[in-house]
Amino acid sequence: MLLPRTLLCLAQAWLVLADTQLVLNQLQTFSATSSPLMYALPASSNPISVSVALCSYPQSTAPRFFVSNGSVTEPGPDDLGEGDVFEIGLEDEYLLGNITVQVTNSGVLAVYNATNTSFEVGVSDEGPIHQVLNELPLFSDSTANQLLAFSPPFSSSNISSPSYPNYTLPAAILTFPPEPQSPPDYSLFIAATTSSAFVSLPRTGCAFRDSASNIGHYVTPSQSEGLWLRDADGWRWQWFVNGLVPRTNYTVYAVKNETQVTEPIYFATKSPAFSCPIVYGLPFCPSVGYAAPVSNNDAASGVTVAELPSDFTGNLTSGLANFTTMLTTIACGRDLYSPLVTCADCQAAYRNWICAVSLPRCAEYASTSSSSAASTSTAIQGGAQQPLVTATPALSLASASNPRATGLPVYAENYTVVLPCLEVCNAADRACPPFLGFQCPLPQFTASMSYGVGYIDAGVEGVVGGGSTGASTDRWGNVWCNGLGVV
Repeated sequence: MLLPRTLLCLAQAWLVLADTQLVLNQLQTFSATSSPLMYALPASSNPISVSVALCSYPQSTAPRFFVSNGSVTEPGPDDLGEGDVFEIGLEDEYLLGNITVQVTNSGVLAVYNATNTSFEVGVSDEGPIHQVLNELPLFSDSTANQLLAFSPPFSSSNISSPSYPNYTLPAAILTFPPEPQSPPDYSLFIAATTSSAFVSLPRTGCAFRDSASNIGHYVTPSQSEGLWLRDADGWRWQWFVNGLVPRTNYTVYAVKNETQVTEPIYFATKSPAFSCPIVYGLPFCPSVGYAAPVSNNDAASGVTVAELPSDFTGNLTSGLANFTTMLTTIACGRDLYSPLVTCADCQAAYRNWICAVSLPRCAEYASTSSSSAASTSTAIQGGAQQPLVTATPALSLASASNPRATGLPVYAENYTVVLPCLEVCNAADRACPPFLGFQCPLPQFTASMSYGVGYIDAGVEGVVGGGSTGASTDRWGNVWCNGLGVV
């Protein structure tokens, strides 16, 4: 069907005035040499999201972006208030933004004050291409110059619960379900928090990519350790990153599909004297991803299941298998011992506990001469939420003559460990049937000798919640106690 003459003339006028025709569901990059610039929007029967992101920091006046989906062919600041002219507001610090409008026949994006500034434009009828995601990457642990980190979870595990009469619990060495098909591409951007170049950098995917060689580390899915199912939250990308600077505060963003940016997390690398390597990728302890007192000839690669001593692996997995055998002596799924938990919950909680106590988490006492990652990063990032607490982690000294884990080979150096959270033990106690005789020390007596007490729960027998931190870790890189499987 032919367009009416008036609409055809109007569409031709928009195209003449526009510098470039934008393409639906496609990302385009521009570097402005004049101002203003006009870009024709594609027509669509569905609402379209127009999103923009600055790839470089503006040298003077911040760019402004205006959208018209009506008769105004050169929208600008003076046209705001008209029914068909809208401004795309850029989020502070991130310098990206989006707006969703209906463009039935024709529309235009006008760009002002963007001379010598590169930027991306995305037009989509499937939601904004650029946006700030309300999710966080996961800091797992660091050494003096390494980081183990994860993307936000993006796909559930799809593991079905066992049922009677074929109530089969997972083996000690887990077999993961098939990885999700076509997972989203997540990348990580890691930069020193106090770097002046980073402070002035837009928090956008294109800015992170373009500056990675001189400001920070931009690691892509192809540079990752692959997908990992570390807990019930679901599948994540996993990265083991080398080349960091000791005793430095870092800020980390995850970037989804190159354009969507998460909120930041923070952490600090440890001192050059820190010797424990990071242990990760264990199919029998999938939540383990932290520095542990395990000798390793190649510190640059960390310690995976292949580098763990076979005696240690055999003892841990046989202990878990024996526990499972004893657990299934009751008719799991038929003879319910609790209306809230099952044998599967018991085994999962016991797995977390035995992994936490068998593989101590190394740490080091904070230096009095330097501030923590939390205090520095929140001072720099004015828009970030402030830490609520300044608690002291549950640390304990260990040595070759007094190791925390007797099942591991003797570690040649003295080290400091973060004690397991008492809630890891309590989770197994609450989830398992009484006949197993699993019990935890009481918080008011001896629990603090072996566990971190009072962080998640209040540290009073029978009281859940109300602890000093409310969690075992936080987004600022603090680790209060080793909380496998708990908050």
